[in-house]
Amino acid sequence: MRFLNNPSHDLTYDDVFMVPSASSIASRMDVDLSTQDGTGTTIPIIVANMTAISGRRMAETIARRGGMAVIPQDIPLQVVSDVIKWVKSRHKFFDTPVTLSPTQTVADAADLINKRAHGALIVVEGGRPVGIVTEEDCERVDRFTQLQSIMSKDLVTVPDSIEPREAFDFLNSQRRRLAPVVNKNGELIGILTRTGALRATLYQPALDSNNQLRIACAVGINGDVAAKAKSLIDAGTDVLVVDTAHGHQIKMIEALKLIRELNPNIPVVAGNVVTAQGTKALIEAGADIIKVGVGPGAMCTTRMQTGVGRPQFSAVLECSAEARKLGKHVWADGGVRHPRDVALALAAGASQVMIGSWFAGTFESPSDLNKDATGRLYKESFGMASARAVAARTSNDGAFEQARKALFEEGISSSRMYINPSRPGVEDLLDEIISGVRSSFTYAGASSIHDFFERAVVGIQSASGYAEGRPLHTSW
Repeated sequence: MRFLNNPSHDLTYDDVFMVPSASSIASRMDVDLSTQDGTGTTIPIIVANMTAISGRRMAETIARRGGMAVIPQDIPLQVVSDVIKWVKSRHKFFDTPVTLSPTQTVADAADLINKRAHGALIVVEGGRPVGIVTEEDCERVDRFTQLQSIMSKDLVTVPDSIEPREAFDFLNSQRRRLAPVVNKNGELIGILTRTGALRATLYQPALDSNNQLRIACAVGINGDVAAKAKSLIDAGTDVLVVDTAHGHQIKMIEALKLIRELNPNIPVVAGNVVTAQGTKALIEAGADIIKVGVGPGAMCTTRMQTGVGRPQFSAVLECSAEARKLGKHVWADGGVRHPRDVALALAAGASQVMIGSWFAGTFESPSDLNKDATGRLYKESFGMASARAVAARTSNDGAFEQARKALFEEGISSSRMYINPSRPGVEDLLDEIISGVRSSFTYAGASSIHDFFERAVVGIQSASGYAEGRPLHTSW
């Protein structure tokens, strides 16, 4: 990457823009977005290790499209182990259906139907699909009505041997938005939508050496770090993220050395830092990838509370340069609000971009679905240094210690992340992000992430320059 004009101060993503360069890339589909940092992803998107965002449904969905989710550190180890097994048992093409029996009720369906963005569940009897229930079927119906009374019995199924293009053509010809997927014995295997079939031709899943979906897990720097890390590695995590708000500290260095003594054969990520010195220290202690970012996240109040942090574009630029000297990589963590920000983070040298709050307002995030006074759907999100997160993390502490730690927080404990009706699922957001990033690569004449970093030309703009680029949804 090179600058059009040399900066005199640190820069956020809003402060910069990219200019087009001569390009021989004929199509955005000629762009390869697979990463070279050893994590095995085919798109450079990581779901942040936040309790309100990263759970098993999110991990499954993201991995099927080529990214990876990080399960948070404050989840009990046995639960994390179960999540890893569950994700790795998921199909790499078909989505996991939400299922109920014919005698279960509309009330049961209402609690589960929005666990998937397609808004449908399969009614199963003896392992075979016998009906489909949608949100529309549940409207204006008594909550105690059994599903066999309202379900659609006009089933069209697809075989589990079907290919994506064939599946799309079949569903399109049948005028069906989705269909259950069955094996040769008629047993339910999954669910497939027309859009899902299309996406299977546009994305490649992130798979491990056993052809199973990839998943990452986080561990903190307190307690018996080595034992926790070993448990996660033994459980099958594909990437280990050693995570704390202030990564450039002695406890992180000690934690990394303890983990290195385990001789892990998976990438070890550590953070967060915002300087070359912090990057170098963590790499020398044993990290393969450095997580960059202090304070840019939507749920983080660190900069307002402490004055500590750094504008994210400059932080990624400096840390990635240092990591590259040492043969390592960085993830840009936080501050991403538009597809352009993902592209600019990659231009600054990141191998992956970590997204949190943007994905919180999707059906796949673990939080409960709520409705405001106007009827708009939303989910609650919260920072991992907030009082709410600290309370969960210290639940095994004594009352005195819990009370003391609750006095200090650096994050929002409750924020409404509204479901976008036109993009309600995380895959919908991925389509928007990846489409924008692929186009950015074609503007730069780059066919890979490495080429993009080498070829990107970035300039500095004023606030009015940024405002000029924003679309107007109504006339002026």
